[in-house]
Amino acid sequence: MSLNEHSMQALSWRKLYLSRAKLKASSRTSALLSGFAMVSPPPRPACCNPSVLSSVIFSPFQVAMVEVQLDADHDYPQGLLIAFSACTTVLVAVHLFALMISTCILPNIEAVSNVHNLNSVKESPHERMHRHIELAWAFSTVIGTLLFLAEVVLLCWVKFLPLKKKPTGEVTEASNSSITPGEAAAIASTTIMVPFGLVFIVFAVHFYRSLVSHKTDRQFQELNELAEFARLQDQLDHRGDALPPPGSHFA
Repeated sequence: MSLNEHSMQALSWRKLYLSRAKLKASSRTSALLSGFAMVSPPPRPACCNPSVLSSVIFSPFQVAMVEVQLDADHDYPQGLLIAFSACTTVLVAVHLFALMISTCILPNIEAVSNVHNLNSVKESPHERMHRHIELAWAFSTVIGTLLFLAEVVLLCWVKFLPLKKKPTGEVTEASNSSITPGEAAAIASTTIMVPFGLVFIVFAVHFYRSLVSHKTDRQFQELNELAEFARLQDQLDHRGDALPPPGSHFA
């Protein structure tokens, strides 16, 4: 095997391991965050029968990472409910799509990577499915994480907005116009999450630029190594042509 073929196989194996690592990270992240879904449990019955209460409390529809119970007495803004519903649906759909791609491609890559044969890398679909792998990686780590941050902010507004001050005597006009504890909690969560979202975006852009720069430098280095190898090979060929043929000194 020549040096050029060995370098190409090493590059293919490096791409295979990188694709496998991306798919594993995408599947783990998507499986974790896709469970962050809205669940509206049934209303609590008016009766006090323990058997009825237990059947409602331990209903299978309440098994989720986050349980959202809307206050029927509170008038929620329509835009808030639409935004929360849309964000939750898109969040689950994006992560399930990334999880589907990882589940379909990862077993084929794992089967090839476990075979201890250098030529088996050609049987892996990571080169042909490169765009799908990058799409799953972007959906799970970039788009999915941004949607998760937005989901946390909207969830805080939905959960805390109905909280109001309890009447403790006379209620003045100034107290009615002040911010309620629920609104203060939602504003605090939004104020904290917005800088973190900006930092996440800046880090994602910086990481992508650094990764592209590293790949570009690495490709230039490999091209220089190939050019140096070609120059040495050419020198050896010319040196072989300059040598006299065998038996010519006996003439």
